[in-house]
Amino acid sequence: MPSKRTARIGALTVAAVCSTVSAVVLTTPAQADTVHIHDIQGTTRTSPLAGTKVTDVPGIVTGVRTYGSSKGFWYQDPTPDADPATSEGVFVFTSSAPKVAVGDSVTVTGTVSEYVPGGVSTGNQSVTEVTKPTVTVVAGGNPVPAATVVDARSVPDDYAPAGDTAAGGSVNALTLRPATYALDYYESLEGMNVQVTDTRVVTATDPYTELWVTVKPHEHATRRGGTVYGSYTSQNTGRIQIQSLGATADFPTANVGDKLTGTTAGPLDYNQFGGYTLVANQLGTLQKGGLERETTRKQSRGELAVATYNVENLDPGDGTFAAHASAIVNNLNSPDIVSLEEIQDNNGATDDGTVAADQTVTKLIDAIVAAGGPKYDWRSIDPVNDQDGGEPGGNIRQVFLFNPERVSFTDRAGGDSTTAVGVTKVHGKAQLTASPGRIDPANEAWKSSRKPLAGEFVFRGHTVFVIANHLNSKGGDQGLTAQYQPPARSSEVQRHAQATEVNAFVDEILKTQKNADVIALGDINDFEFSDTAKILEGDGELWSAIKSLPKSQRYTYDYQGNAQVLDQILVSPSIRRGCDLEYDSVHINSEFSDQISDHDPQVLRFRP
Repeated sequence: MPSKRTARIGALTVAAVCSTVSAVVLTTPAQADTVHIHDIQGTTRTSPLAGTKVTDVPGIVTGVRTYGSSKGFWYQDPTPDADPATSEGVFVFTSSAPKVAVGDSVTVTGTVSEYVPGGVSTGNQSVTEVTKPTVTVVAGGNPVPAATVVDARSVPDDYAPAGDTAAGGSVNALTLRPATYALDYYESLEGMNVQVTDTRVVTATDPYTELWVTVKPHEHATRRGGTVYGSYTSQNTGRIQIQSLGATADFPTANVGDKLTGTTAGPLDYNQFGGYTLVANQLGTLQKGGLERETTRKQSRGELAVATYNVENLDPGDGTFAAHASAIVNNLNSPDIVSLEEIQDNNGATDDGTVAADQTVTKLIDAIVAAGGPKYDWRSIDPVNDQDGGEPGGNIRQVFLFNPERVSFTDRAGGDSTTAVGVTKVHGKAQLTASPGRIDPANEAWKSSRKPLAGEFVFRGHTVFVIANHLNSKGGDQGLTAQYQPPARSSEVQRHAQATEVNAFVDEILKTQKNADVIALGDINDFEFSDTAKILEGDGELWSAIKSLPKSQRYTYDYQGNAQVLDQILVSPSIRRGCDLEYDSVHINSEFSDQISDHDPQVLRFRP
């Protein structure tokens, strides 16, 4: 199916084919009467014939891709061998629209190649392909080889073998064990015709006309139909991505919890954006699950409600202001304090030196009033131009919204984009040297990343310190389906340094005033079980309050079939010990195809 993603994949395919290097070079020529597709695929992730020309390899066409740069077709040997580790299907890269049809019996002469989607630097597995092909159609209208059923019984519970330490942790050269490991099982079917039946959607249809389903309905299921990613060892083996070889308009628009009833079948591909993907010739029928957006309760008079909400690169040119305002007013019930992440400057991604975001924030505040909410006031600090990462020219930053009828902000001059905020003691109480202020903005930990915004609020005579964060993203990490197992998480290095800085600042407040109410919140870009969260929590200075929820409800984001935590609200001991803390992950975006942000907002209520 044509999509921006698959077009990108196709463009990379062309480059990769031109630079493919043989994994193994044969000492004798491949013989036409002995080479079949399973010989090309072999028993590992890379072909034993890579770099070699093969001649007149037979099979039946099972799928044709005519769009994008990755044009070609899949074909499969209808007479399999007895080895479950060897796939019977393979992709033939033609570069132009292939002149074959599903059901054609063909022979293919060409060069066996290994293509790494996205490039070698991604750590992705490679896809075995036949390139520079000469294709001969022997006969048309043949039965397509029966699709291999992928279901809860066939997919192993263990995700992947440990990589070979002698190969830098790569699994490429390991003999596949499809009855033991899920990734080996899927690899053993690479290029083959496969099917899933009556599957539940676990990631909604995205802008690239793809979705994710699970063939294991009971695997870490949420009550709303998703699948929770709860640890680095529970990768959820039943997840599989669905694309289509049909028209874009015919692809189902699904939310989490919907079902694809009946059979979805087609070749099993592997791509840069999620790994193993069923590229469907036949799509099941969408059965809606009726998922509705959540609404949190209104805080009582004596409760302080604090929220965090990533509004995904909001700038004045966006058409989502009314929807965001409605979410804040109706779904979040107008929290007293809202930490906003990804507020862009007044002209968005135009990179002309503009850093002010007053028009962006004012437009949102006005929309909130129009939606029936309070007239929020706000505080923020403009970043140095192009120094805080995010979309080039956008100058994203965190912003505090607060309801002045319920909360007051303690303004203390001196905070700017380059001055570090500190902590002092006045009359036995902790105070910020600047409010709002930024935490150590010159520290290398914040290079090309958002600096934390700290401020003092007063609610019913009690001071509450709030630190708004947007830590370094997970960009650059190897995917769960990488050839390196376990995959490397390179982005953690900077995020750990950032978490260390935030924890140290909170520790400074608590050493100055042991019973201070401190909240560190925002898009942490890491899981509640991660080392990033552990560093933030330190020796008890903070605690991630999402852990007060049952494990099946701990998620704020949905990525490749895994419902996971990226947004967190962490609290100091005085708040946690109050025994009146209430946390709510308000699911209004992550599970829906028509989301206005890819993050769900979080709300904390407590009595200072």
